[in-house]
Amino acid sequence: MDAPLSTPCNIQICEVTCDSFRIMWDMTSEDTARATHFFIDLSRKESRDPNRFKHRDVPTKLVAKAVPLPMAVRGHWFLSPRTEYCVAVQTAVRQPDGDYLVSEWSQVVEFCTGDYAMEHLQQLLDKAKGSAGRLLKFSVFYRNQHTEYFDYVRRECGGLMRPALKDNSGSHGSPINAKLQGVFFSCNTEFDTGLPPKDSPYGPLRYQIPAGHLLNPDICLYFADFYCMYTAYHYVVLVLAPVGSEGDTFCRTRLPMLDLASNPFLTYTAPQREGEEPLFCHSSDVILEVLFTEPVHLDQGSVEQISGHHQLMSLTTANAKKDPSCKVCNISVGR
Repeated sequence: MDAPLSTPCNIQICEVTCDSFRIMWDMTSEDTARATHFFIDLSRKESRDPNRFKHRDVPTKLVAKAVPLPMAVRGHWFLSPRTEYCVAVQTAVRQPDGDYLVSEWSQVVEFCTGDYAMEHLQQLLDKAKGSAGRLLKFSVFYRNQHTEYFDYVRRECGGLMRPALKDNSGSHGSPINAKLQGVFFSCNTEFDTGLPPKDSPYGPLRYQIPAGHLLNPDICLYFADFYCMYTAYHYVVLVLAPVGSEGDTFCRTRLPMLDLASNPFLTYTAPQREGEEPLFCHSSDVILEVLFTEPVHLDQGSVEQISGHHQLMSLTTANAKKDPSCKVCNISVGR
């Protein structure tokens, strides 16, 4: 009768990405020579706040032929970015009759997958370019909020709208989620008027600031996300960071940089002649969410009441989760 296999121990996880990792463990030399297969038991760590918009993960047992360790485990169909997982391993020897002689399961080890890498964001950017549409002129960035927000900014912040931490809306793997601070602005305009829309889901008061204050040659522009929320229209998240700022340093190694004068989403064209004004344009077929990484003073613009409605809460994107089934805005890595 074959001797039993020892229990794998000292489990180690390394080279973790958004949809892959390497795993290794200690085995006796005798077991290393005998083992024909490895069993990997991988499951998502229980969360008190599960993403109700994403399919539920089920425990996944992977069977692999024995290979030199560390062994690579990869697959976007069962691994998602920024997600905590539990993993245990078992070694096995396949018998002539097809059955397996197996070890005991190892101890369970926990790890967390990473953000989208630059190559994944480039794939997402390429998809977003196909949905951008033509460029339309605009002249102001705007930000809708409730009266209480602007009262607080004036009373407690000296008139400065201070950067806040980006929430987890959009693609789960976007590197800026819950890591980069900024002040969100919009710039989309209505087709018939060329002006900002009359309605907003974010509040009845609108702060408007001339576009040149946030978009100019001293600003770096980055692509951060492309997503939808089970709707026909899509969102593109862009980051504006002053050159050399903390936001610029954060984004430079994590996000694709866009050419200010030549990209399909948001452009600045310098004046061609003396006395001319710069030209600002936004994409027509996606909704832009623009994150400016520095404080913005209310005195740089104006606050006015919008003429339309502001109860369109279904259109807000606060902590909204991406539709994992959309073929337009998903790429072949974890959502």
